[in-house]
Amino acid sequence: MSYHPLRIFSGSAHPELAHEIANILGVALGKSISRRLPDSEIHIMIDEVVRDQDIFFVQPCSQPVNDNLMELAFYLDAFRRASAHTVSVVIPYYPYARQERMARGREAISARVVANLLEMSGAARVVFVDIHARAIQGFFNIPVDPLTALPLLADYFRCPAYENAAIVSPDVGRASLAGKYAELLNLPLVVMQKRRLGFGSTETTHVVGDIQGRRPIVIDDMMAGGSVLKQLDALYDNGAEGKAAFAITHPILLPTALERLDEDDRIEKLVVTNTIPVPPEKRNHPKIEVLSVAPLLADIINSIHQGRSISQKLILV
Repeated sequence: MSYHPLRIFSGSAHPELAHEIANILGVALGKSISRRLPDSEIHIMIDEVVRDQDIFFVQPCSQPVNDNLMELAFYLDAFRRASAHTVSVVIPYYPYARQERMARGREAISARVVANLLEMSGAARVVFVDIHARAIQGFFNIPVDPLTALPLLADYFRCPAYENAAIVSPDVGRASLAGKYAELLNLPLVVMQKRRLGFGSTETTHVVGDIQGRRPIVIDDMMAGGSVLKQLDALYDNGAEGKAAFAITHPILLPTALERLDEDDRIEKLVVTNTIPVPPEKRNHPKIEVLSVAPLLADIINSIHQGRSISQKLILV
């Protein structure tokens, strides 16, 4: 049992999620102000005493990525200087997660730079959801809790309409995650093999597994430009039937993804979570269903604060 008060604070990236978490935990959201100055600098101010308190700061670093990341670093510095007992960073969407290695010579390992920044700025613990590259956990020298929205998303498809479906991994790298979906839902697994042509384009080369006569449920950790939507051709060429669904944790959803979603009548549903803000034009889209990760995050935060084990709640994929 902790003797340090539990406090939830939020940056400007996703205050709605922080409010939802605070309401579930029955605590007031901490008072703070983030300002964008005329020269584009960021100024933050904590508007109440946080001395000797356990702070959980909620800040996914989605667009604008660099602004949200710097704001997070400034808040960490401010909490440390204000003598907070601990500051845990709840960063549902971890930035630069696709840059976790040197794919070619003379590249920055940007995900490692982010990890160093968070530690040096005063983070005592980091919580993230469905990170793109699992190896990033090893970049930290502080406790890291790698959560997954898998059970939440899988439950959506636990209904008669998807009894004859197959779980589809869009590439070999997501096969382990897709295998967990298939296990939870007792559905067959199909793995697609793709070749990346550039940062925003890919092509499918092989489909491994039996998709014949089944409706596809394609899973992935994030969707940005929507290149995964183009992979449906290979599935239907191999005998897929019925409307397709997608289960995506982080709905970045650039305009090209929305265009593909509108244009392809084979897609019935895109099921996503609110790890990052989902604006009204996306939330109200007839094909998009948004599920909240606030109960998951609130439960983990409460367990961490109370000093209880969370290993049973983690699904490491």
